[in-house]
Amino acid sequence: MTAFGKLIRTTAFRLTLVYLALFALFAASLLGYFAWNTRRLITEQISTTVTAEISEMIDIYSRRGLHGLGLTIESRALRPGANLYLVTTPTGQAIAGNVGSLAPGVMGSSGWSETFYRRFDDRGEENHRALVYVTQLSNGFRLLIGRDLEERRRMFGIVAKAAQWSVLVVVVLGIGGGIFVARRVLRRIDAMTGTTRRIMAGDLSGRLPVGRSGDELDRLAENLNAMLERIEALMTGLKEVSDNIAHDLKTPLTRLRNRAEEALAKSRTEGEYRSALERTIEESDGLIRTFNALLMIARAESGQARGDMVDFDAAEVANGIHELYEPLAEDDGMVLRVKAVAAPLHGNRELISQALANLVENAIKYGKPAALPLGAEAAAVSKEIWIEARRQGDQVLLSVTDRGPGIPETERKHAVERFVRLEASRTLPGSGLGLSLASAVATLHGGELRLSDANPGLVATLLLPAAAGLPARLAAQTADVPQKAA
Repeated sequence: MTAFGKLIRTTAFRLTLVYLALFALFAASLLGYFAWNTRRLITEQISTTVTAEISEMIDIYSRRGLHGLGLTIESRALRPGANLYLVTTPTGQAIAGNVGSLAPGVMGSSGWSETFYRRFDDRGEENHRALVYVTQLSNGFRLLIGRDLEERRRMFGIVAKAAQWSVLVVVVLGIGGGIFVARRVLRRIDAMTGTTRRIMAGDLSGRLPVGRSGDELDRLAENLNAMLERIEALMTGLKEVSDNIAHDLKTPLTRLRNRAEEALAKSRTEGEYRSALERTIEESDGLIRTFNALLMIARAESGQARGDMVDFDAAEVANGIHELYEPLAEDDGMVLRVKAVAAPLHGNRELISQALANLVENAIKYGKPAALPLGAEAAAVSKEIWIEARRQGDQVLLSVTDRGPGIPETERKHAVERFVRLEASRTLPGSGLGLSLASAVATLHGGELRLSDANPGLVATLLLPAAAGLPARLAAQTADVPQKAA
């Protein structure tokens, strides 16, 4: 396709042609109305002049008779101009005036009419057009007074020619403007097309050009660039997940195989086989938990869980997690406490509960102080892990606070990535997916996971949009059940 063919096929050029046609039609209608109104005004002026002259001639006839009227008509007929005069007998014979011939029947009827005529002194054969008024005098005589319409015709011709040139100029300028706009838009579209082709070829770092005008194309490019950044981040994350899965799951799978092979080679008694099978099942359960976490993260990031959102109280979730993990914390030498007040939420209760549970598990695993402070009271405080649920403005905060070593500020952004474990030795069980899941759940609900310093320790907070109001059922439950606090 040629460049001009591409140009005329653009939406911008077609829209320009539509607007041009509408504007040309409007301009032609306006000029047509102006021409019609000009014609009407000239006709009214002629009618007014002729009517006044008719009245004057009738008055002269009544005072001076036919002879006086004839002398007046002859005198005025000799004046240069467009006025027409004619007096005839009852039989139609001309007595005085400057009209040589008329269209048949004009003098036979009284009143206004437009007719063709010729003057006595016209030497050509061309007929002229006039607006005349015929009145019948006494004794059957007839009087015609009119005015040539050549002036009206010329004026109408001037307006019509101006209209034609105006429409022509509008069409030429409109087509030129349409070509200019279409080329400008096409140039930007071609630039976007080139970028998208590079992206489809595999270069996910490509971005659409954004101008400085802030028009609709710039806004579209900005939104598409944001989408491309999201896609690039997801593809990068997918690559990292694949690498991490290959790295982190290879070891337990290899260990699982080695144990099974060792059991076949060395086990001799039923007890040894049972022990080998129990270790294999334990290892398999860890793998299943890892895959379940990955599936849950994928479900949260894809938005599939939005269909399961309900209204509930965040305080109930916090109290439930406290009851579930309090024995586990005690077995690990920690003290789990909760401070929760009514905080309405609209979301996926299962995912939010799992996210909060992951934060509590991380606090129990990694929240132990490196060295207990002096004094029994200070040592007890350092072993405390706090779960808190409260409303702050238009947000609900679900936070877990420990007194452990915390996470350096430079590592916090990296800590929420999948399979990232800041514990270099990896002696503690885990897959490095807890914070990733919590972050994905917060993003699904339009919130965020925020990691901050507890001085000492870490505060992991889920900031989620609060619901419009607490449902009546939840409000009643909140009023009947006292809140737990230490």
